[in-house]
Amino acid sequence: MAVRGQSSAAASLLLPPVTALLFLWMLGCGHVMAHNDLGNMTALQKHVSYFDRNKDGIITQEETFEGSVAIGFTVEYATEFAALVHGANGPITSPADAPLPHLSIYIENMQRGMHGSDTGAFDLKGRFVPQKFEEIFMKHAKTRPDGLTHSEVEDMILANRDPLDPGSWEGPEIEWGGIYKLASDNDGFLHKDDARGIYDGSVFVKLEEKRASPRSVM
Repeated sequence: MAVRGQSSAAASLLLPPVTALLFLWMLGCGHVMAHNDLGNMTALQKHVSYFDRNKDGIITQEETFEGSVAIGFTVEYATEFAALVHGANGPITSPADAPLPHLSIYIENMQRGMHGSDTGAFDLKGRFVPQKFEEIFMKHAKTRPDGLTHSEVEDMILANRDPLDPGSWEGPEIEWGGIYKLASDNDGFLHKDDARGIYDGSVFVKLEEKRASPRSVM
């Protein structure tokens, strides 16, 4: 999910042990229904729609928390991640008549949450750009052509940093770093199909299904 801002726990990309911390945000009650037509969504909208657990077109903080835990983040990490995401994207995606404090994310306006220092695989309207995605692997997959190591992910993130927009640097670190920790294989590679799934949200579904499997050891 697109994020802006900085947090010591999230930026470290460390997933601390599960704690007894309870998630207390209950801001989704009484909100209006929003447009949520998956077939007509951009890739960016699909990217975040996984976290829309009740599929009403509006993502609340508790839904982001629930989805984050479902894919493998700890309670502590998921709590802080939800706060970062909604603090940054809620106000700019909420319509003027949305209930205050405008912390829910409206999927139909998700393009407003685009941040800099990214790979360019989303265009300005949030549509997927295949050529830019392929460039990630052509430029940075140096060990094997269909996977990225941790250092190659870090090199990719650094190569895309906008020196004039330091406020955008943490978003890719949190997004790519978090998914690398959850989706990389036992040999330390983030496979190309899983990286592609970041852009349309399908990797989140895959991770949740994997954790729900009786054979899962996570």
